[in-house]
Amino acid sequence: MKKKNQIIGKVISDKNDKTITVVVETYRKDSLYGKRVKYTKKYTAHDEANVAKVGDKVLLEETRPLSKMKRFRLVKVLEKAVIL
Repeated sequence: MKKKNQIIGKVISDKNDKTITVVVETYRKDSLYGKRVKYTKKYTAHDEANVAKVGDKVLLEETRPLSKMKRFRLVKVLEKAVIL
């Protein structure tokens, strides 16, 4: 059985019911100049229990298509956001 793709990111929106929007930051070295460049990508993920809140660090796992945009589901919350 193929291992499912897992990604770690930060929740930027939890406004929709059972759906979170997660931003994932990756760094790559520019081939011409050699400088590290930050790339961001947004994913929508399924959150069945509505446990993730804005600012939380979460682990997502690839799954079958759940809707037009959702291809990931929430596995667990790694770090809770600090609310001041």
